[in-house]
Amino acid sequence: METILLITLFVPLLGAIINGVFGSPFKKYAHWVAVPAIGISWLGALYLLKFVMAGNTLNVNLWQWIPVKDFNVHFGLLLDPLSAVMIATVTTVSFFIHIYSIGYMHGDPGYRRYFAYLNLFVFSMLMLVLANNYVLLFVGWEAVGLCSYLLIGFWYEKKSASDAGKKAFIVNRIGDAGFILGIFTMFFAVGAVDYKTVFAAAPQLSAAIVGSITFFLFMGAIGKSAQFPLYVWLPDAMEGPTPVSALIHAATMVTAGVYMVARSSALYSAHGSIANVVASIGAFTAIFAASIALVNDDIKRVLAYSTISQLGYMFIGVGVGAYATGIFHLYTHAFFKALLFLTAGSVMHALHGELNMQKMGGLFKKMPHTGLTFIIGALALSGIPPLAGFYSKDSILKEALVRGHTTIWWIGTITAFMTAFYMFRLIFMVFFGEPRDRELYEHAHESPAVMTIPLWILAIGAISAGWVGIGEDASPFFKFLAPSLHYAEHGALLEPAAWQEWLPLIFGVAGILLAWSMYMKRIPSPVGMARAFKPIYKLLKGKYYVDEIYDIFIVKPIYYLAIILFKLVDRILIDGTVNGVAWVNRATGAVLNKIQTGAVKTYMLWIVFAATLIMWLQLLK
Repeated sequence: METILLITLFVPLLGAIINGVFGSPFKKYAHWVAVPAIGISWLGALYLLKFVMAGNTLNVNLWQWIPVKDFNVHFGLLLDPLSAVMIATVTTVSFFIHIYSIGYMHGDPGYRRYFAYLNLFVFSMLMLVLANNYVLLFVGWEAVGLCSYLLIGFWYEKKSASDAGKKAFIVNRIGDAGFILGIFTMFFAVGAVDYKTVFAAAPQLSAAIVGSITFFLFMGAIGKSAQFPLYVWLPDAMEGPTPVSALIHAATMVTAGVYMVARSSALYSAHGSIANVVASIGAFTAIFAASIALVNDDIKRVLAYSTISQLGYMFIGVGVGAYATGIFHLYTHAFFKALLFLTAGSVMHALHGELNMQKMGGLFKKMPHTGLTFIIGALALSGIPPLAGFYSKDSILKEALVRGHTTIWWIGTITAFMTAFYMFRLIFMVFFGEPRDRELYEHAHESPAVMTIPLWILAIGAISAGWVGIGEDASPFFKFLAPSLHYAEHGALLEPAAWQEWLPLIFGVAGILLAWSMYMKRIPSPVGMARAFKPIYKLLKGKYYVDEIYDIFIVKPIYYLAIILFKLVDRILIDGTVNGVAWVNRATGAVLNKIQTGAVKTYMLWIVFAATLIMWLQLLK
């Protein structure tokens, strides 16, 4: 079984090496390496999932990696229910994104480079979720950050793309600095970084130590999983190819933070106040991002803010101590969010890269497969039964309610209304009504089968993935995950009223109906609403001016400080010192050069002068 585990992990890396290092002969045939590599990994992940479902686990240290006095880290892998669910989800979604990419990236000059990066991305995420210690997890954590930088800035000739890649990389470094501090604190407190030792020691640690570790680890999760205030990189990540957006938002990168908190449930369960911080930030991020999506006209950025919002739901789940519900939503979200991004890519493919929804309309007639699968994904995201999102989102809201987090429940319920509204606003603007740009509409066409078949497969997942969570606490999914997670002691659970159980669904349906009324019947008119609530509309349209605030108070001060340090310290102090030393040496050399004339009479003169000077000095004594 270790062999299958290693194959599952390392075959994507082999594909990345072949295409990235030895792939020159392949060029436009790079998918013949990349897709089978992910396919093999996918089959391996499914086999390993079956192995774990039979009641087996695997915790193996393959070799000693970092032996430094008391600091001893192994390259070790852990296969248990949590990691098995993660690798199955990652490889399943990634496999169909790879297939879709064959059509989407056809003819791109960087075709081989694209598939090399994509394979490396999947390998990095697999290493992250299979690690049995925090240091190896951190290596995967940083590797997915590197891959996101490479793929977001894939079209680096565009300044906006290269800037977006740098922004993602730099913002994540802020969170990752906290993650490193968490690992350091953990080692100094426990003397180890492997999960088994750390989790066993968690109950004996003081509240201050556990609080410090979990807080610092969560800083990393805030950056990686795009929570407030470090969410700003994710909307700009839309500059990368759309399949990359699907991969980042659905299966890799942003889900890493949720996984890490769930994996660290033994630590978070031992310190309730930090867990409450996790849930509170998740709730605030969910409604904050959803409000921005209400008025955004960029089809991919609407989905990006949707991802930020849905990640907020996941953090509500793990924050209130219902770790399995957070992972459940991560799992279902992977299918419908990948589907939504790939259908958005299909629209862009048909409209020559156009992203502005104000220029679209009536595309359902031209693109029925894309339109229908998008509607399926939107219904799942909006939490409409019997689609996947209904079961996972409602599980989170119910857990928040029964555990006494009523305010968070209300925020999540209102966010459900907003989610349904902005998703169906997008649908009615893009796929229905009259075309707003006749030329774009006339050139629109359905995508080829290599793109639409993955859409339908993911649509099946968006419909049915949540069915494994049907039932109460003993539902198959939660029962399966239970051995991997630790739960805090809590008092008696509250019993929600019937109206509280149904209200999120009612709000979701109301959001859909309001979107239909406004964008199909113009009752009330969207333009009239924008005028009536102009200050609020302007604030949402400006995305709360968070980027501008960061620019004024963080970016520009650092920039001007760098200019001052460059001109004052670097040029005057450092360069001045170095150049001064060089000038002294040069001047000394010029003087000594006068002595080296090559004339014997001159040398004799200097000898006589030196001898006279020595004699004179002796006489002075």
